[in-house]
Amino acid sequence: MPEGADTRREPTRAPPSALYVTLPNLITVARLCAVPATVWLILHGRMDLGFGLFIGAGISDAVDGWLARIRNARSKLGAILDPLADKTLLVSVYVTLAAVGVLPDWLAILVVFRDMLIIGGFLMLWVLEAPPRVRPLLVSKLNTALQIGLAALALGLAGFNLAAPLLLEAGIWATAACTLVSGAAYVWLALRRVPA
Repeated sequence: MPEGADTRREPTRAPPSALYVTLPNLITVARLCAVPATVWLILHGRMDLGFGLFIGAGISDAVDGWLARIRNARSKLGAILDPLADKTLLVSVYVTLAAVGVLPDWLAILVVFRDMLIIGGFLMLWVLEAPPRVRPLLVSKLNTALQIGLAALALGLAGFNLAAPLLLEAGIWATAACTLVSGAAYVWLALRRVPA
């Protein structure tokens, strides 16, 4: 080796695949793959099994987030996959529960429309070169909690032949109200970011 040559080694970099194939991401992909199975079970009247799969998906959501934090395994792919899996599961379950008459169709339409409105607003701001900071609002977190709670309640009641009409009705109206408020909040924030 010539005298004075730089003997420092280049830092070893993990191959690109190692950045994506993490345990939290694998759990998230499994949750995404559970969506068609959940829809199939609901459509075939197996609400009890659909309820179990839905609860399992919810637990996996908490587990993959916890693992990502303690193992320092956060990734850009995980940041995209996690909300995608959550939204795909929720929207699919709401549409399917409406299709079989367990939840009102207008609520499923409202849930889907809100998400489409947010995605459309995000894309519009991106085209206008004013991309928003992707950070969920407090009312959006409450909305997600109410949507999950109502879906679990509806599946549980239908799956185990239980009746709680007042509780179900209260959950429907609370979820609808929160869905409207959170959608309006995102529209207001998007309008504020539109360049003059």
